[in-house]
Amino acid sequence: MLTRTIDQLPEDSACLRDFLSGTSLFGGLEPDVVDQVIPLLKERRYQAGAVVFAEGDTGKSMYVVRSGELIVQRRCSHGIPARLLMMRAGDHFGVTALIEMEPRPFSCIAEKDLLLYELTNADLYQLYKRNSKAYLLLLLNINRELCRRLRKAAARIAVLEDKQHER
Repeated sequence: MLTRTIDQLPEDSACLRDFLSGTSLFGGLEPDVVDQVIPLLKERRYQAGAVVFAEGDTGKSMYVVRSGELIVQRRCSHGIPARLLMMRAGDHFGVTALIEMEPRPFSCIAEKDLLLYELTNADLYQLYKRNSKAYLLLLLNINRELCRRLRKAAARIAVLEDKQHER
């Protein structure tokens, strides 16, 4: 894995701001708020097949996919991993680690070579100390995204329940 801070990135910050503003996590935020987050991001690169993190690892950060693909999976009771999601450019994962600081509930494995931007809970705290309004707006977007994901999960559970009762 290669790690660089944002000031070492080959991508200029205006291009990165445009990319981030197009994601659900940063979409709708004022450009100055996104600009305050950019210096906090760290570039992470993984080759296909690499584990970004494993289920049960301590979580302290979330990631935004800049390029590549990764699989989000979880171990089933019979030991075989279940593929939950495919993440692609613009997707983000690990946001609950910024809030709850619990072990990771799933693993993430690079399906193709990956370029990720990482934001840690310590970075988020730095944003809070510097600009509580920007922090609050980003946290509001995180909460909106978590609510969307809960709604989707509830819909999937309902479909599975319906299928179970049809048998």
